[in-house]
Amino acid sequence: MNTEQDSEADHKHELQDKTASLESLYGQIIEHLGEDLSREGLVKTPLRAAKALEFLTSGYNQELNTVLNEAIFDEDFDEMVIVKDIEFYSLCEHHILPFWGKCHVGYLPRKQVIGISKIPRIVDMFARRLQVQERLTREIAEALETVLNPTGVGVVMEAQHMCMMARGVEKQTSKMTTNAMLGTFREDSSTRSEFLRCIQGV
Repeated sequence: MNTEQDSEADHKHELQDKTASLESLYGQIIEHLGEDLSREGLVKTPLRAAKALEFLTSGYNQELNTVLNEAIFDEDFDEMVIVKDIEFYSLCEHHILPFWGKCHVGYLPRKQVIGISKIPRIVDMFARRLQVQERLTREIAEALETVLNPTGVGVVMEAQHMCMMARGVEKQTSKMTTNAMLGTFREDSSTRSEFLRCIQGV
């Protein structure tokens, strides 16, 4: 077995150990709640919960360059590019409860554009971590600024938070909106207004 195969095997075993550890911990949590792990409906719950959490935090195992996969292209285009209504799901780092909603992204190219599917992938990479919405919004904007060096970037996120809906103040219809404006989106009010009009469909 060569070095590359050894590395892949080690990584596989590491992931299996992580899943087994999470499964055990979920089992302990369920038992602490007073439930019976041998009950039919709960027998496989610790493993399912472990795999679900691994998926919802899979962004920790991703890197920006890998997600992009070289999908940056030279293009003589300098008008605003917008991708809106990108669905996302994340976990609030304060209670490990989900928050979800839509993300709207715009940028002004500086002779380079990004493959359209890569923007939602970048959103997912950062969303699939323990997060606060404010930081998540900024990380997406800064990532696009880093890889594209555009004239400006704008990101707006709208989300509902289960930690606010199902506990605490229990407000079911409240939404949180955050934005990150970089470059001309921050410095030029007309650019920012154009972006906001476009994502609102005005």
